Formats: sequence, structure tokens, C-alpha cells
Amino acid sequence: MDRIDLFRVFARVVECANFTRAADTLGMPRSSVSAAVQELESRVGTRLLNRTTRKVTTTQDGAALYERCLRLIADVEETENLFRHATFTPGGTLRVDMPGRIGRLIVAPALPAFLDAYPQINVELGVTDRAVDLVEERVDCALRVGELEDSRLIARPIGQLTLINVASPGYLARHGVPRHPDDLVGHAHIGYASPSSGRLAPWHWQDGDTLHALEPGRRVTVNNAEAYIACCLAGLGLIQIPAYDVDVHIRAGELVEVMPAYRAAPMPVTLLYPHRQHLSRRFQVFAAWLEEVVRRQCCMDAPR
Repeated sequence: MDRIDLFRVFARVVECANFTRAADTLGMPRSSVSAAVQELESRVGTRLLNRTTRKVTTTQDGAALYERCLRLIADVEETENLFRHATFTPGGTLRVDMPGRIGRLIVAPALPAFLDAYPQINVELGVTDRAVDLVEERVDCALRVGELEDSRLIARPIGQLTLINVASPGYLARHGVPRHPDDLVGHAHIGYASPSSGRLAPWHWQDGDTLHALEPGRRVTVNNAEAYIACCLAGLGLIQIPAYDVDVHIRAGELVEVMPAYRAAPMPVTLLYPHRQHLSRRFQVFAAWLEEVVRRQCCMDAPR
């Protein structure tokens, strides 16, 4: 195994903090991963990892080498691409994960333009609402909506989603149009439970700089955005949802915004990735493109 491959194996072990998980993500036998780390330690003449039955951590020398390895790996990848093309363009495979509806409605339709601009980049697009483990699942970056839990990942804010209150014309014809949050008493609400935590989202609204919350009664609760919208279209009650999610239904007259002066606070949109330093060129151009697409398509203010 050459030096750069040894560096790649060592870096993956550090990121996974476990030989078995690192071996799984690399598609290698655990014995080969262990042997590669031992060979690297022999070459550099120092112990790089503290090994226990449950976890692997870096020694002081190992931590220093890990940072150097990231730079060297990135440099090699850039150099390999440089010599393959007379005029350098970013290349390689980028693995990305994002929520289902943003992936389907916003990113996938815009992706041809990115691939045309960067023909040497291949994108593996994971579309899921679950929280993936970027390191263990070898994902380069993930788009997340909402407040983030504490994480060792680097978070890059790229915009905020406008949230609006909507209902179907049929529902409003039967139950009346709420003009103020005080009018919500007696109205039907469709509940949304987080698919990961199961927590029910309260009804929020802003009044000036003050944020208010209400726990409305719910006869129907869902844990999926498509079902949330479908129930609203069926006239089962009011929902709060990102404006881009229902734009086509509002334009078609199938849903109507209500209480536009009392919207919830916008939801942050964040790009997560494992490291701040030595980012590949393909990641940099993709992140810049994704930020532009999300800001243009998702974060514009909805018409009132």
C-alpha cells in the first residue's frame, strides 16, 4: 500500500474512531485497516493511535499527522485532476444528503446546470429526512433545515426558509378565515411530528420581535411532508409550512395563505460537513452553487 493510501486509511480510522467502522466504510477487511495503520506508525516512527476495545483516539502525534494527512490527500486529488486535464476543472464524486422535498423540488431540477458547468464531477444525491452519519456513511455534506443539535460537524448557514400559514379554500369556506392568532381557537390544525424524534411541532407566530407558540388541538397528525400537505388539500385543517413547499398549490388556487402578518420565524438552512480545512475544489464549487439555488428558490419571501 502506497503512502497516500496509508494516509487515507489512517484518516478514516480517526474520523470513525473505530477500526471496524472504518473498514466497513472503506470496503476493506478490518485486518487490512489495522495493518495499514501499523505500517504507517512504523514508517513515521511513533504511535499514532490509542486503542481500546471500545474506541480509538489519536495521540498528540497522531492528531498532528491527521491534519497533515487531510491536506496531503486533498493536494493529491487536485494534482491528479490537474494532470488529467490541460485546463483544470474540479472532478471526482461528491456524496450529498438532503431532506426529501428540497431534493426533489429544488435541487434535482437545478442539478443539470451544475453538471453541465462541471462535467468531471459526479454527484451521489441522497434524499432522506433522517439524520445520516456523515463520517460513517461517507457523505461529504448534508443540507439540514431547522435548529441543529450539538455536533462536531462544521455548520455553514446558507439561508432561511419562509414559513407561511395555509388552508384549503373548502376548509375556509366551512370554518371561516382566521385573521389573528386569537381566531385559531376552534379551528382544526393538522399536526406534524418529527420523523426522527416524534416531537409535535407547536404553532408559532411572530408579533413584531416577539415569538409566540400555541399547542393547538389536532385530530390528524402526520410525520411526513407529503401527507401534511395532502391532509391540508383535503380540507382537514390549517398547516404551517415552507412557502416553496406549497407554491404550486397556491398558484393553482388549491391552498390559500392566511394570517400573513403572523407568520412563524423563518427556519435556518445549514450545510454540514466534517472538516473546515483542506476542502476539495469539487466541494467548494458545489457548496457555492447549492447556496445560490437554495437562496433563490427557497428563501425568497412569499407573496402576501
